[in-house]
Amino acid sequence: MMKKYTIIALILVVSVFANAQTPTTDATASKNEVVTAGHIEWGWLNPLRGDKSPAAGKLWGDRTKNEPAGFLVKFKKGFSSPPHIHNITYRGVVIKGLLHNDDENAEKQWLPAGSYWQQPAGEAHITAADGEENLAFLDIQEGPYLVKPTSEAFDNGERPINVDKTNLVWLNDKDIEWVAEKSNVQTAFLWGSYNVNQLRATFLKLPAGFNGSIKNLSPNFRAVVISGSLTHRFTIKDAKNILEPGSYFGVKENATPKLSTDKETIIYIRSNGKFKVAKDENN
Repeated sequence: MMKKYTIIALILVVSVFANAQTPTTDATASKNEVVTAGHIEWGWLNPLRGDKSPAAGKLWGDRTKNEPAGFLVKFKKGFSSPPHIHNITYRGVVIKGLLHNDDENAEKQWLPAGSYWQQPAGEAHITAADGEENLAFLDIQEGPYLVKPTSEAFDNGERPINVDKTNLVWLNDKDIEWVAEKSNVQTAFLWGSYNVNQLRATFLKLPAGFNGSIKNLSPNFRAVVISGSLTHRFTIKDAKNILEPGSYFGVKENATPKLSTDKETIIYIRSNGKFKVAKDENN
């Protein structure tokens, strides 16, 4: 009888571990849409704490439901959370200010704008902010996004990552086939897999004066402006949108939005397939 109970217990543990793994695909079909920084719906990241919580702004999806979502988070200067865990893994990018995300006993590693981090489900940590303005983008592959006490901590097999912007590795058109030659476009790989239909995320750095397009070749493509400024339109006939940091645009499969820049601009791109960057031949 004891052996039977042991086997059942092992099955339950394995099941919990498997369920805690972050999804590597996203079946949601993206569409052509734009959310500019000035038209974001804001609320509280943790409504139970009210104004003691950071503010959260929706870009896509619903973080309160079991679905992928992308959202912005504003932190006040000096903010420091109590130790806590999340039920799901999230990835984050600093857009403004200085953020720290680590074990409560770790020395502060302030990540500046343009840095990236990953927080695994179940791992105890604190989040702190030290800039005059602090803004981050969070990307989740499942939900709901919940804050829970450290007494419920667990190990889902993933590990935290903190990458200062100075440690990013940038590749150019000589290194990657899907960026047009002599375009001066660069990319840095962040997370995910390049197997067929697997989710992955990259930074795309467009130089000042870029004039071209991105063709989405996958069912799901979402992009967030991290720095700089981007002029965007889906076709030549469409009105132009000026996308400042924190703005978002989605692209349906096989659509080719037109992009241009006046200054160097970095975009976070999350997709579950390929895309191609092309420079306007007349530019």
